[in-house]
Parts: sequence; structure tokens; C-alpha cells
Amino acid sequence: MQFHLGFPVEPLENAIQYSDKLMLMGSCFAEEIGEKLQEHRFNTLINPHGILFNPLSITHALTAYLDGKVYTEKDLFLHNDIWHSWDHHSRFSDVNPEKALQQMNTAAAAAANTLEQADWLVLTLGSAHAHFLKENNRLVANNHKVPAAHFYKRMLTVDEIITALDNVMHRLFFRNRKVNILFTVSPVRYIRDGVVENNFSKAILLQAVHHLVNKFDRLFYFPAYELVIDDLRDYRFFKEDMVHPNELAVNYVWEKVVQSCVHPESQPLLHQIAEINRAAAHRPMNPESTQHQQFLKTYTDKVKKLMLDHPELQLADLLERLSSH
Repeated sequence: MQFHLGFPVEPLENAIQYSDKLMLMGSCFAEEIGEKLQEHRFNTLINPHGILFNPLSITHALTAYLDGKVYTEKDLFLHNDIWHSWDHHSRFSDVNPEKALQQMNTAAAAAANTLEQADWLVLTLGSAHAHFLKENNRLVANNHKVPAAHFYKRMLTVDEIITALDNVMHRLFFRNRKVNILFTVSPVRYIRDGVVENNFSKAILLQAVHHLVNKFDRLFYFPAYELVIDDLRDYRFFKEDMVHPNELAVNYVWEKVVQSCVHPESQPLLHQIAEINRAAAHRPMNPESTQHQQFLKTYTDKVKKLMLDHPELQLADLLERLSSH
């Protein structure tokens, strides 16, 4: 008997390789997959503006990188004795405005540099709902726990999402003629907006993304949303909040990413690194035993060989973790 609906995921034409530079932006699901890529030692930059949920905030961030924008105190506001930016996630907020700006500008400079050289830009769209300040209609990427009375929310249209992404894609392709863009729609269910409204939101995102993918040769779609919502399709694959996919679901999607998005020639190296990661995370019953010491030597030697064969990979921390057992 079959208890879930499996479906084939088409492999990418130009699959991701270890030699590629990647940047991921978007919802918290982008961070889940981005962390998997980093864990397996891909050259990956994740969310240089922090988590961004709606596509207009993503395009505003990309535009800032392309413009080389430098954030100043006029881009900050004070709330509850903490300085925030309406364009950034609260991880950049700080009681010291100079420190907040330093973090924002350091991240923006790294993003601008990565964007110029990136082989892959992965954009995970979370919601078509966007929030705006009532006083001036300014788009807000994060409300930073400012009272809801200061904002109004509206559903973005397919056309305005397509227009915003289309404009920034043209600018990006002019600056970086090799970059490929991989779109995903987050399987996180934003039920605070309402169940019907969440489904409507996802439908808008899917329509906009598929329009763009069909228009540009270097745009692709990975069905993370469908893998969780249609393939797994069970609340046991969600966390206790019934909204966020749990570790099992994330790992399932990651397996599909590896199978369909990572170049076959890079997959053996990925699996070697995954094996070493598991070894480094192992906690023995008796750390001083001869058996465990031999285990450590075996994997330490494997890391050293990988460091010689692939000097471009950052593996020093793995060696340190094995040495500290």
C-alpha cells in the first residue's frame, strides 16, 4: 500500500556544483535549506537582510545590493529603546544605532559582492501579504513588535509581484551574466492570515513565479511547497504549531534538493561530508576507549584528505570538532 503521493522532481539543467557561489533569500524555509547547504560545505550566503516573507521586500533588498546602498541613521527608528530598520529582520536590531548600522552595512556589502559573482540565487517566497505603515504607505519587511494599529495589510497582486521581480531580474542579469535563479514557495502555512487567505496567497505566489520561470531561460522552480503540502500531506510532518515543517519534512525536501538540484559529480563529495558530519556529532559512551580513538583517527584522516583534495572547502572546524572529542 502507498500512503503518500510521490511525484518526480525534474533535475535542474545546470545543477549546483561545489565550485558554485550561492545566495539564498526569503522566508525561514530558505534558512532551513541554506543551513543544509552550508552544513555540506557549499559556498552559501543566507538572508543578508534577515528573513523576508513577501516578494516586494525581497526585491527591495536585491535593489539595495545592486545600488550599493549604505544605510544611515535616517534608515533607522527607535522602538522600546532598540534601533530597527523597516527593511531588515530584527536580528539586525540593536540598542546601539552605530552597531545596528555596522551589521546592516557589513551584510549588505557581502551580499552585493556575492550577487556580482553568484552562480545561483535561490529565492523562497513566503507570503503575498505585505504590511505597510499607515502614516506614509511605506512597505515593511518586519513589524518589530510595533503595535498593529500602525500598519495596514493587503494582498499583493500577481501583476505587481511579476513587475517587481521582472525589473530586478533584468538589472541582475545585466550585472551578472552567469547567474541562475531558483524559485521556491515556502511550505510554511501562514494561518495567522487565515487558512483561506493563506491558500489564496500561495496561489498568487505560484502564479507569479511560474509566469517568470516560463519567461526567462535562467529561471527555475523547485517544488518545495508541493513536496510538503501534496506529497507528505500529513500533520505529523509539521512542528507542534502545525505551521512549520518539522525536521523530518525538511530532511525529506533536502533529499529531493540533492537528487534534483546538485550536480551528479558533486553528490559523492556531498555524501562524504555528510558522513563526516555524522561522525563529528557522535557522542560515545566511553570517549577514552581504543575503539573510539580509532574511530576519531579514521575520520580525522578523511577530513585531512578532503582538505588536500578540496582546499577551496572550509573544513577546519570539522577537524577541530573531531580533535576535541
